[in-house]
Amino acid sequence: MSEIRPIKDLRDTNKISALCHSKNEPIFITKNGYGDLVYLPLGLARICLVYTTI
Repeated sequence: MSEIRPIKDLRDTNKISALCHSKNEPIFITKNGYGDLVYLPLGLARICLVYTTI
């Protein structure tokens, strides 16, 4: 299941990067309780780009 994290967790970029790569899933970032950003591991982002360009 994908992670949902508050924006303050972005202070520790190494932790977010490791979490993203270990689960190979998107991490959803919230700001003031609302969705704001999505972080993807590069391999997963490339797969998404392939499917959207077909």
